[in-house]
Amino acid sequence: MASQLIREERAVISPMWFAGHSRRAIARRLGRHPTTVGRELRRNGDGDRYLAMAAQAQAEQRRRQRPLVRKLDQPEVNALVRRGLARYWSPDQIAGRSHLEFPQEPRRRVSHQTIYTWIRAQAEDRSHWEQFLRFGGRAPQADSRGQIPQRVTIEGRPDVVNRRARFGDWEGDTVVGRQHRGGLVTLVERQSGFLKAAKLKDRRAPRVRQKIERLLGDLPARLRRSMTFDNGKEFSDHARLAQRLGCAVSFARPYRSWERGSNENTNGLLRQFFPKKTDFQEISHWEVAQTVDLLNSRPRQRLGYRTPQEVLVRACPVAFEN
Repeated sequence: MASQLIREERAVISPMWFAGHSRRAIARRLGRHPTTVGRELRRNGDGDRYLAMAAQAQAEQRRRQRPLVRKLDQPEVNALVRRGLARYWSPDQIAGRSHLEFPQEPRRRVSHQTIYTWIRAQAEDRSHWEQFLRFGGRAPQADSRGQIPQRVTIEGRPDVVNRRARFGDWEGDTVVGRQHRGGLVTLVERQSGFLKAAKLKDRRAPRVRQKIERLLGDLPARLRRSMTFDNGKEFSDHARLAQRLGCAVSFARPYRSWERGSNENTNGLLRQFFPKKTDFQEISHWEVAQTVDLLNSRPRQRLGYRTPQEVLVRACPVAFEN
């Protein structure tokens, strides 16, 4: 869709038209399509005359009289935003995805600020849409649990892992339930952000190890190269896990959660669905699976607004064949 002519362009059209230049010659001078110039002469000219100042005034008056059409008043854009919010996508993710999917259709694209403005303007439904937004959580408490035997610190992790230069490197942690009973074990692939998670009846090391084996055991070797864990005692069976899965295991340094940044961020996203003090005994395996699917199909800015699932499937299609 062509952009509107500006004052400086009208100042070029006026003398050239008066001097007898053709629409095509004027368009060539402006870098515009001849149709755009012809439309301007018809709408803002006066018969055979075209005066820049008068044309500019007419264009501005017409713009002021034009009914205001907000982006989200358009049904297709409104539906796109509502669908995204209902899937717990952030306004930034919805906006980024709209630009990715409709690069040549500006009318179907929307900015994140427009979405926030729309939500705030919903007098009766504002709280309904705000419930889908993620709000800042509390800072995690420092881990004061004991040391893990034979643990390898992150300093020994290959540089290719640090650079996220390949697929198959995972970060792991647990999400704790109410009164420390049960919870989730969560694994995030570093390059794609792809999440795997499972319910835990308790956080004893053998049970956690078995859950991780089930989550990753069916993946091809190229997608289970290494794991970096939190320092929780639930990962103390790491040596057996490394042997069973054929991958290297290392541990982040205490009080440096950013060394497992992908996992920490994803656990924060999970807390939107399973807040602090959630009793995981009341949460079904199906609910966990549905939440994992929502997050894996959510576009991410760092992935160019592709989803973790799209990125990982493209990297290793065979891992997702049924």
